[in-house]
Amino acid sequence: MTQVAVINTGGTIAMGMDAESDSVKPTDEHAMERLIPLLEKYANVKMDHYLNIPSPHMTPEIMYQLAQRVHHYLEDKSIAGVVVTHGTDTLEETAYFLDLVESSEKPVIVTGAMRSSNELGADGPVNLVHSVRTAVDPSSSNRGTIVVFNDEIHAARFVTKTHTSNVATFQSPQYGTIGQITHKQIKYYLPPLPREHYTVDKADASVPLIKATAGMSPEWLKFLLEPGIDGVVIEALGQGNLPPSIMPVIRELSSRKIPVVMVSRCFNGFVQDTYGYEGGGKQLKELGVIFSNGLNGQKARIKLIVALETSRDIERLKEYFSF
Repeated sequence: MTQVAVINTGGTIAMGMDAESDSVKPTDEHAMERLIPLLEKYANVKMDHYLNIPSPHMTPEIMYQLAQRVHHYLEDKSIAGVVVTHGTDTLEETAYFLDLVESSEKPVIVTGAMRSSNELGADGPVNLVHSVRTAVDPSSSNRGTIVVFNDEIHAARFVTKTHTSNVATFQSPQYGTIGQITHKQIKYYLPPLPREHYTVDKADASVPLIKATAGMSPEWLKFLLEPGIDGVVIEALGQGNLPPSIMPVIRELSSRKIPVVMVSRCFNGFVQDTYGYEGGGKQLKELGVIFSNGLNGQKARIKLIVALETSRDIERLKEYFSF
């Protein structure tokens, strides 16, 4: 039987509702063991209890260490694929990080749960079963890292959490799912997407994420001009425009050759150099701001953290974000 490695990192899928405190908390570190009998119908499972942390505790450096562990299993010829269980709050960021740094043709699946193990309608078991099924399916080859949730398959690049509590929280705005899981079949709608790969030795670049708002003050952004910032991602307004009040900060960052990556705070559409007024996209493009399309703010931040380990050259970074 095909072998799959399941790496557990914690999250709601490994938690339970505590009646005394009326809150969801991590349970024992081997909580996932009870699901092995459900998985053995589809694969021999190597269960790796790597971490047991809530999703908000995840960091890029932990993502890097996790990527090393994933790579270790993918190098094993007896392993057909890897499943990572993860908390949902930062799941999309970890999935995208893995997608950027792992080049194996073997599938990496990231999944989790919106309801803890002892809640009515717990979704963790079925998500994990479907993830293992997806990992052993030949059609999952060369698709990079994908997210399996609620009977759907999403590309790590496009998926995002859209609801605070609904089990259908993971969606891919503008792009849609790349596949569906039924009782008998793993069905992909699209051929494998083009992939990119970065070889990194760490992931410790300091990259804040800023959301543009009406009437924002440059005083709020003073910290960007202090030593220690390696780059910044800005969720701009509309097609890629910023309030004129913060343009002095953008100009100063540009003069210091600190990369500024811009996405839109809208979840559909693309940033473009359309408007020529103060703070408009045309002016930002001329200043050297890097336009990123197809990524939300948190994903663009992950990509910039990874990309900065490869190059600090603004023109090279523009090439990376044009993919």
